Amino acid sequence: MVRAQEEELQKLVEGPAFLFFRSIMGHFVYILHSKKMDRFYTGYTANIEQRLEFHQNALSHKFTAKADDWKLFLGIACETKKQALSIEAHIKRMKSSTYIKNMEKYPEMREKLLEKYKGPSEPR
Repeated sequence: MVRAQEEELQKLVEGPAFLFFRSIMGHFVYILHSKKMDRFYTGYTANIEQRLEFHQNALSHKFTAKADDWKLFLGIACETKKQALSIEAHIKRMKSSTYIKNMEKYPEMREKLLEKYKGPSEPR
């Protein structure tokens, strides 16, 4: 990614979450927030930088095209794609911005989700 694109992408995210996601590779559940709409968007990705760029430049028929101020609110690094998709579905079923805000406020909620949707242990 060229420097100008990287600087533009860095504007999309706030706090240490950006550096955290850049430092590891894997499967992620991410939650974006738009102050203009006062709405959250929850999704899954294996490439957070590419996904944030996609949302920032979303086509007009996509939900995230309704605002241009999406910021990374919360991210959950998962061990597997299956775990990430299960957590994403769980969060979406909750249909609650309070639940999402509490996930940020209380890290143990995220830990419980990771444990709940953890796959079976490998035999030794």
